[in-house]
Amino acid sequence: MKSLAELQAIKNKVRANVEMREGEASTRIVVGMATCGIAAGARPVLSSFVEEVAKRQLSDVMVTQTGCIGICQYEPVVEVYAPGKEKVTYVKMTPEKAVRVVNDHIVNGNVVTEYTIGAATK
Repeated sequence: MKSLAELQAIKNKVRANVEMREGEASTRIVVGMATCGIAAGARPVLSSFVEEVAKRQLSDVMVTQTGCIGICQYEPVVEVYAPGKEKVTYVKMTPEKAVRVVNDHIVNGNVVTEYTIGAATK
């Protein structure tokens, strides 16, 4: 730490990340972070969502985590909740897929159908 300004910048960055993960938002991105999800790579997926939402400054989007979603064979699993719309469940997610979901689904409103559980079970 070299100055109070540097400390303030760190504080602001951490506060923004906490608000993104715990605040009020109209859209929620929920990443399954039980043991099965973590073993399948959920932690980098969660980080990718947090980074992409922050990079795009999407203040109405909250990224959070949950325990077991119950479909371990499809981990990492991500659920997107948007007001007035049905929940969308994405499966076998990767950090790269997370970036596309933010761009196509969260920003532009187009569900990435090929990443959903419906596509995976066909």
